[in-house]
Amino acid sequence: MSTTFVRDTGTVFYREFTPVMRRPLGLLFSMAQPLLFLFLFGPLLGGTAAIGGETGAPWQWFVPGILIMMCLSGPMMAGYSLLIDLGGGSMERILVTPMNRTAMLVGRTLKEFVILLAQAALIIGLAVPLGFRIHPLGVLAGLALLLVLGLGLSSLSFILAIVSYPGGNLFYAVTQMVMFPLLLLSGVLLPVEAGPAWLQGLALVNPVGYIVEAARALFDGRFADPAVLYGWAAACAIAAVGLVLGTRAMRRGI
Repeated sequence: MSTTFVRDTGTVFYREFTPVMRRPLGLLFSMAQPLLFLFLFGPLLGGTAAIGGETGAPWQWFVPGILIMMCLSGPMMAGYSLLIDLGGGSMERILVTPMNRTAMLVGRTLKEFVILLAQAALIIGLAVPLGFRIHPLGVLAGLALLLVLGLGLSSLSFILAIVSYPGGNLFYAVTQMVMFPLLLLSGVLLPVEAGPAWLQGLALVNPVGYIVEAARALFDGRFADPAVLYGWAAACAIAAVGLVLGTRAMRRGI
């Protein structure tokens, strides 16, 4: 990794993260939905026999799903800030500089992940009194998995924002049409195995579902679970596609 790449990534990260620190209330509002799911939906899962896996603990099953849901709603919507920059002309001024295009993507993505990391720490901390058990190495590995997934989703979101500029209507339509099917077919809220055969068939082609299962295994400390391998493969594939296509889109400009 070159010094120039690190410097450019840090510059973009600082530029993107500074406005977030100036508006901390925005972080609190973004936590409303995950907290509602944690305290109002989570307790309902205790009587569901299909939930809990090998441990039989519904919170070990549900909390990683919430974190994946936050990863979908956060990094996937990262292109919104890019649309604002494009509309104001600030992004075009950056694109004419020799700054590394991949560093632009990574720097913006790191901003999203730092926000996600703070939110994840809050969710995990609140879930512990409810019965969620922490496996330190599993938590670190699970958060690393979220970072890889977020990197890919953010990059794909930036591509969509560039394609949607200047109106932005395509961005909003596609993100809403894609995010909810990915969420529902990944088994984040309820086990897909309890659904009909056609629904299970659709879930098999959803890469997020494999990442959800991997996150559950990692947060539960089951590193040897085959789901971990499949989940990492899916997350790395999404990240690779996002970085390659995103860098190409940045180099071509607007």
